[in-house]
Amino acid sequence: MTTPFGRALCAMITPFTTSGALDLDGAQRLAAHLVAQGCDGLVLSGTTGESPTTTDAEKSALIATVREAVADRASIVAGVGTPDTRHTVDLAREAEKAGADGLLVVAPYYSRPPQDAIEAHFREIADASELPLMLYDIPNRTGVRVEAETILRLSAHPMIVAVKDCSYDFLAAQKVLARTDLAYYAGCDEHNLALYAVGGAGYVSTVSNVIPARLRAVLDAFDAGDTTRAARLQQQATPLIEAIMSAGLPGTVTTKALLTALDLPAGPVRAPLRPAGPATADALLALHADLTRT
Repeated sequence: MTTPFGRALCAMITPFTTSGALDLDGAQRLAAHLVAQGCDGLVLSGTTGESPTTTDAEKSALIATVREAVADRASIVAGVGTPDTRHTVDLAREAEKAGADGLLVVAPYYSRPPQDAIEAHFREIADASELPLMLYDIPNRTGVRVEAETILRLSAHPMIVAVKDCSYDFLAAQKVLARTDLAYYAGCDEHNLALYAVGGAGYVSTVSNVIPARLRAVLDAFDAGDTTRAARLQQQATPLIEAIMSAGLPGTVTTKALLTALDLPAGPVRAPLRPAGPATADALLALHADLTRT
C-alpha cells in the first residue's frame, strides 16, 4: 500500500483567538506539537478545521503558516471542497501556491448531484493543479455517497491518489482496495485499525489532535507484527473516541474543549457551532487522563 501523505494524519482543528480571529501563532504551535508527537501529515481546513466558516484568505494563510512551522517534517493536505466546482478549483490553485502537498476534496454537498456529476466535479479539480488529490466520502454531511464504482473510475486519473473514507461502508472500501492502488485512509477513528488491517494506508483522524502518539502506536504495533497489542491500544482509546465523536456534539466542538483543557491552542468554535459546556470538558479530560495512565 502506498502512503502518499504518510500514515498518521491529523485532521487538525483551526485555532481561533478569543475574539474569533484566526490564530496563526496557535496554529504553528499546535502543528509543531502534533508532528513532534507522531503525526506525519496534517489535514487543514477539513470538517474538523471548520472549513465552512473560514474565508478563502484564512485558508491560504493557514497553509502558509503551518508550512513554515513544520517545514518538510510532515505533509500538508489542504481541504478545498465546496459545493461549487469553480470555487473549489480556485481554492485548489491557491492551496498549491500557499505550499500544500495535496488536496482533500469532499463530494459537493447540498445540491446532491448524481454520480456522473460528482465524477466530473472531481476530475475538473484534479486537472486544475499539480497537487495529488484525496477524495473525501462523508455522506452523512454531504447528503451523497461517492459510490465505489465512481471511485474505481476516478482511480485511473493520475492525480487522484487517495480516499478519506467516512462512509461506514466497509465492504465498499475493500472492493476499491482490491481493485486499485488508491491509498485508503480511515476517516472515522473507530475504523483506524480495522481498515489498516485490510490494506488501508492509515488514518485522517480528528482524535489525533489530543492523542497523536497513542493513535500512531496502534499502527506501529500492527506493522511490528504485534496485532494483539495493536488491538488492545485501539480498544483502550475507544471510550475517548466515542466521547469525542459520538456523544451528541460535533467532533470539532469536543476536540477544542479538550485541547483547551490540556492547555493547547484551540480557542472557540465559530457560529453556528457552540462551545461545549464545563461538564463536557471535565468528562473529556477525565477520559484523557484515564487513557494516558494505561
